[in-house]
Amino acid sequence: MTITSTQWGALPDGTPVELYTLTNDHGLEVSIATYGGAITRLLVPDGAGNRVNVTLGYDSLAGYCADQSCMGVLVGRVANRIAQARFTLNGTRHVLDRNHGKHQLHGGSRGFNSRVWEAEANETDAGPQITLTRVSPDGEQGFPGTLRVAVDFTLVGDSLHLDFGAITDAPTMVSMTNHSYFNLAGRPGADCLDHCLRLASGQYLETDADLVPTGAVVRSFGTPLDFRELTPIGKRIKAPCAALTNGAGYDHYHVLADTTLGLKFAAQVLEPESRREMEVWTTAPGIHFYSGNHLHEALSDKHGMVYGPHSGFCLEAHGYVDAPNQPGFPSIQLDPGVAYSQTTLYKFPVK
Repeated sequence: MTITSTQWGALPDGTPVELYTLTNDHGLEVSIATYGGAITRLLVPDGAGNRVNVTLGYDSLAGYCADQSCMGVLVGRVANRIAQARFTLNGTRHVLDRNHGKHQLHGGSRGFNSRVWEAEANETDAGPQITLTRVSPDGEQGFPGTLRVAVDFTLVGDSLHLDFGAITDAPTMVSMTNHSYFNLAGRPGADCLDHCLRLASGQYLETDADLVPTGAVVRSFGTPLDFRELTPIGKRIKAPCAALTNGAGYDHYHVLADTTLGLKFAAQVLEPESRREMEVWTTAPGIHFYSGNHLHEALSDKHGMVYGPHSGFCLEAHGYVDAPNQPGFPSIQLDPGVAYSQTTLYKFPVK
């Protein structure tokens, strides 16, 4: 295994940004930037040992600084949408940064994805690892409490493990995730609509026209959102269904059938031509499936190709969407003296 780091550039204020690359004996290679904790590339092998990059990204720091799609980054303090960009905690109303119409999305306009993190590399018994840390001060993007955050990226066998941790000095809300866009074909410019998806879920959160949860958890059985069996992403994406119309495709949080607190299977994706496969395992209670509906045509990838809608898909494991405003959803409140912990791993079995 190897760990290397390079000076990748600097922000306009002179803050340096590093790029770390981890490799292991199973043929995995991942590059992670200290800006936003972005996974800039993830090389995985097929059965013949041929490695391809299975994530979307940019070839320079400038691309990530200008990015509006959360390409490969860490998302927080709270992933996904918070209705009206506000919540009440212990009788105090907190007004958040609005960056999605009247709502907040992925932690606000200056969330974790646009911050420079401290980095420490380690060769662990499990595999090469980089730990990113930062302190989110009280009031950042409207959230209460000073939050100390650490995220471990570790290559373990045929998997990339992400271990999220945080502690706070005052009650707050925390629900982090990684926002990588995947395309297992390894062909620049190809869409992901022929990828076959299976989700370990038969329920999803009903949403309104703004994709904010109504509070109802509904069955996906027999609907275009039913992915209990391997199904091409594009097969039903244009079906006449309000849930798909509102999101211009798939953009929904699926509640996992396994309600245990430990690591559990959440999703499987199979690319039919290469037979390349990915599994997602997580300790989170659900996973948000996004089919890249709003990727802009002007986005350029590492190879000079142009991204567009459905160039990649996201499988974001985190707590229930808008949990701070939905008393019927599992809480994402974090209190002093309690450690936040969440693990997600992306597994690439070679058959």
